[in-house]
Amino acid sequence: MVIARGIKKFKQFISDMDKLSLILSIVLFGFGLFSIVSASTREAVNNMDKSVYFYFGRQMFILAACTILYIAILFIPTEKYRKHNYLFIKAIWIIIFGLNAYMIIQGTGTRGANNWIKIPHTGFQLQPGEFAKPILIVSMALLLEASVKYFSNRKIKHVAGIILVVLVGVSTAGLIVLQKDLGTAMINLAIFGVIFISSPISAKEKFLTFCWAILIGIIILIVLLMIGKNPFTEEQKSRITSFWNPCSEKNRVDDGYQVCNAYIAINLGGLTGVGVGKSTQKYSYIPEPHTDMIFSIIAEEDGFIVGGIIIVAYMIIITKMLILSSRASTIRGKYICLGVATYIFSHIVINLGGLFGLIPLTGVPLPFLSYGGSFALMLSISLAIVQRVHVETKRNRLKN
Repeated sequence: MVIARGIKKFKQFISDMDKLSLILSIVLFGFGLFSIVSASTREAVNNMDKSVYFYFGRQMFILAACTILYIAILFIPTEKYRKHNYLFIKAIWIIIFGLNAYMIIQGTGTRGANNWIKIPHTGFQLQPGEFAKPILIVSMALLLEASVKYFSNRKIKHVAGIILVVLVGVSTAGLIVLQKDLGTAMINLAIFGVIFISSPISAKEKFLTFCWAILIGIIILIVLLMIGKNPFTEEQKSRITSFWNPCSEKNRVDDGYQVCNAYIAINLGGLTGVGVGKSTQKYSYIPEPHTDMIFSIIAEEDGFIVGGIIIVAYMIIITKMLILSSRASTIRGKYICLGVATYIFSHIVINLGGLFGLIPLTGVPLPFLSYGGSFALMLSISLAIVQRVHVETKRNRLKN
């Protein structure tokens, strides 16, 4: 009897979920998993002296952990976030601050960044900067929900409240900048910026806040340059100066090497691709093609049509989140959906923008497709929270 009731409740829960987003997410994760097998062949065999399925097996393990986390978070009402927000958020932020502060001192990384923690005896690494993103989204959503009446009162000044919101929004980004990981910092700032713009704070106060932020940023930059501390690494500066023309005679063997070879891969793929497993650019031409540059290998092997379908799937998922944000039954739900949509959109724009030479290459993973544990876990958590908001919104509508 108890089992039958449990099965009935589970079926009801599934029926209340956003099935299109769920199916697209599963398909994209699955497609990414099998793309990693092909893209990581050279890295696994030549560089790691492992089986061609080495990264496939590790990503399978990561996705299994993602599934467990997704299901667990799916059944936690967002009301509990609100009830326990002080203790929960305080504890999480202490951990996030501690990990990111540790990264500045002891972290490891590549290309000048210092953004990884190695887990002993496992071969896995953690990127604390990734953990900050869903925590930032939930924190901002809860903070704005708790203060909506305060900010809606136009008879008082909200300087103290705005300072608190800004500190919560930019603090982790500041720590991540010190790790020289500009891509992750930019995404954190984008999440904060979009949520801040859509907040109940008046337009005048938002404008003044952005003016002060720009002024303080310029002052900090001038001070750093005066004391001889350049905020950019040599690698970052070279990417900024070379992204307009990565295939020039000067750039193609150095600063524009990755992007230029990505162009070649995409061009070779044409409309239908050269065939699964038949990429040539993954062999020594594109470093670690199974991570940030995986779209170039997908475009080469599967062609422009498949690449276009992936982008359409991204657009559908993000659009569904934005629609849910506008219809959410709670203020926290509104900002959570908006924040997660911004999170995914920012990753796509920065990854593909760098790949196509529209912006400097910064090295952030592509949602659902890139190999990596920290990002996949945080993305799964974010998707689960959005699905929970969808379930609650649908049930509240039925009640009313």
